[in-house]
Amino acid sequence: MKDLTRSIIGLMLAAAGVLACNASAVAEAPSLRVGVFEADVTLPLGHPCYPSYEPLETTEFPLQAKGVVIGQGDDRYVICAVDWCEICNSAHTIVREKIAEAVGTTADQVAVQCVHQHTAPMAVLDAQRILDQVDGAPLAFKEDVMMDLFDKIASAAGDAARRLEPCDRIGTSEAEVERVASNRRIPNGDGTVTTRYSSCTDAELVAAPEGIIDPMVKTITFGHRDKPIVQLHYYATHPQSFYGDPRQGWDFVGIARERLEDEEGIPQIYFTGCAGDVACGKYNDRGREARDGLTERLFAGLKASAAATAYQPVGELTWRTHGLTAPSRGFDVEKLKKQIADSDQPKRNRISAAQDLAFVKRLEKPFELSSLQIGDVFMVHLPGEPCIEYQLYAQRLRPEAFVAVAGYADGGCGYICLEQMFAEGGYEPTASRFAPEVEQPARAAVRALVGK
Repeated sequence: MKDLTRSIIGLMLAAAGVLACNASAVAEAPSLRVGVFEADVTLPLGHPCYPSYEPLETTEFPLQAKGVVIGQGDDRYVICAVDWCEICNSAHTIVREKIAEAVGTTADQVAVQCVHQHTAPMAVLDAQRILDQVDGAPLAFKEDVMMDLFDKIASAAGDAARRLEPCDRIGTSEAEVERVASNRRIPNGDGTVTTRYSSCTDAELVAAPEGIIDPMVKTITFGHRDKPIVQLHYYATHPQSFYGDPRQGWDFVGIARERLEDEEGIPQIYFTGCAGDVACGKYNDRGREARDGLTERLFAGLKASAAATAYQPVGELTWRTHGLTAPSRGFDVEKLKKQIADSDQPKRNRISAAQDLAFVKRLEKPFELSSLQIGDVFMVHLPGEPCIEYQLYAQRLRPEAFVAVAGYADGGCGYICLEQMFAEGGYEPTASRFAPEVEQPARAAVRALVGK
């Protein structure tokens, strides 16, 4: 009888031990803390602004940098979207370093993506320093203004890092966006393409199919006990409706984003995906009615995706980084210098030549890519203007997971094309600073970022 009693007690103790182990496992399960931030990064009126580089005359909407600080243990990670066209080369490094210092982390754990509106600044610090050495050269960006705005972003991120709140759920969802995105590369049937730009009134090009796009907006929600803290949206199209005049604003993507934030009372952050060869040309004639339509249809997609959020417990966190290097497309340095110095050239041409020269000077320095994986949810951050095929490739590599891709980190490389595009022609290869050989290292980088 005593032996039986001992056996029963032993079984009870063993069971208690198993329960204790399970309780310990629950206690040690991955947990996050998050903080949301926002900073005003509007240029002062009178400052030159892309694409004309003429002095700004009006602010249609104040530009914003919106982001989230994610903490796990002593580690801090930052993901940020800025209502600017591009942040290039050393400017991109500087803003990440400033944020990292304010948050208490390292620059390689900070991702800064541009939304890429074309009524917004092009931060080309290295190009401007080249221009500054030429008498009478145009002004692209005032360095002191740039640094002040970067400091604003860093300060806001630092404040968020000091008020992190618990996050035990991550939500995922998606919804189709109708009649917004369309591929810019229209096949001619002979191995070449014609470009359908962001606005188009050519009836034949408008009638052409949408082509290769990703029709889905993907949403990632950080939450606590099924209550959303912040929502991140990813959709691939050039965010251009009408543009080129001396104003700044966030275009239809920002209007839809802020409308959803006002309605839901939840911070909303929008990232532009791999939209190098995707724009709104099929549905945009540059008129106000067209922009209103784009806004309404994108808003409907954002709202539907947010409403479909399905939560799961926070999984293991992994932050990955990868460097991308590839040969230059080939630039005649002396020709670039002559173009920069030529006062008869339009401002934009001279500034573009300075950007090309800045790329040549930094060519050996890798472009830094990163990704954040939480459980089976991936947030991939790519530089430049990657074509849509890289986003679709990332998703195909992880069909069992939820993969959201943002482009437009360091914009110094221009477009990231497929090799075949250089033979097909069209606009995109002319705006790439990489050679056709970039495709394979770019694909390798995507594989690394999704753990393949």
